[in-house]
Amino acid sequence: MSETRRFLFLQGPHGPFFDRLGAMLRAAGAEVWRVGFNRGDEAFWSDKQRYIPHLGTVEEWPARFAALCEELALTDIVLYGDTRPVHAAAVAEARRRGITVHVFEEGYLRPFWVTYERGGSNGNSRLMGISVPRMREILADADFDNLEAPAHWGDTRHHVFYGALYHAFVLLANRRYRNFRPHRELTVRQEFRLYLRRLLLMPAQWLERLVVTERIKRGGFPYHLVLLQLAHDTSFRDHSPFSSMSEFAEQVIAGFAAGAPRHHHLVFKAHPLEDGRTPIHRDIRRLARAHGVDGRVHFVRGGKLARLLDHARSAVTVNSTAAQQALWRGLPLKVFGRAVYDKPEFVSTQPLPEFFRRPTRPDSRAYRDYRHYLLETSQIPGGFYSARGRRQLLRLVVDLMLAPEDPYDALERGTTAPRQQLRVIK
Repeated sequence: MSETRRFLFLQGPHGPFFDRLGAMLRAAGAEVWRVGFNRGDEAFWSDKQRYIPHLGTVEEWPARFAALCEELALTDIVLYGDTRPVHAAAVAEARRRGITVHVFEEGYLRPFWVTYERGGSNGNSRLMGISVPRMREILADADFDNLEAPAHWGDTRHHVFYGALYHAFVLLANRRYRNFRPHRELTVRQEFRLYLRRLLLMPAQWLERLVVTERIKRGGFPYHLVLLQLAHDTSFRDHSPFSSMSEFAEQVIAGFAAGAPRHHHLVFKAHPLEDGRTPIHRDIRRLARAHGVDGRVHFVRGGKLARLLDHARSAVTVNSTAAQQALWRGLPLKVFGRAVYDKPEFVSTQPLPEFFRRPTRPDSRAYRDYRHYLLETSQIPGGFYSARGRRQLLRLVVDLMLAPEDPYDALERGTTAPRQQLRVIK
């Protein structure tokens, strides 16, 4: 079957993952091409004879993609995230033509897994329409154990390094791609400066984070944890009711001031890749003063989540995937955006002041069934950014892409491949 498949790769995660994936698909007998929209895309693709630069404008891209579908007789497209403009246009045209859409994303159960789905991810995922009772029905006859977290695949430094390198290529060597416009609001020069600044400030921010975390840990007060996200990420931008992270923070602080017991505190945990492009720390201090709770509101800059979750009373987020770590611990959870884990069995429907006053606990058994379902379908062990993580990911994902059924249908029909043995492979 694989010899008839014809894959076109679009934009991927920073670094060499898409290049390695394309090489393995070629080894399986498939035809593989890559469209690049800037010098960063080109730099991370080694098969230059199968590289197709898009030198036109974003407005010209839909027609160009339709022509490529005809010219290359495409059967599949591969992309990272499905909502950036060039991807959304390609997904719409691919669906019209019956072309299979393979979508990669950061893991819904990160950091030990990545997400692989067909058709869409996050708010466009098939998970949005699958209930927990239906998941339980599908799992009822399955003969396998729940998977534990595998070995560590890498850390934030790999991600930041490849991001800085990618934007350096675009900033310094992008003359060929004069019509390129980034899908985010900042210019490439601004993005590069932020990545470089993030790398340089890591030691100082590590020390600041250590001090603040210890102060919270030793404070002896009950606290609720707010899981912040990157305001420019697609999960927040395209699947939330807020126009900015500060707007979300204001609603949370107002709800906390109105409902939380006076001895409770509120801890805002920044995303590990937060780079300061928005003044969220300053806005949180201002909002806390405005609502009379400034002595009870704290801000933690990035870092590991587990130490804060271990002592939290509840968690609040827009739709961060980190919320699943709260559910795994049985913590009450309040969400505001569209999220694949927003199921009535384990996400609170209380108004925010009432949630802070007396949060209802999730049905932990239902969440474990949900998590089990994800681990047997869309969550693949490995990572995009470290060499070891990529090796582990490629061991499984190529066969999933070449399979006739997507992972959700394969599990329901009993044709899914076993994954337990992947834990012990180095």
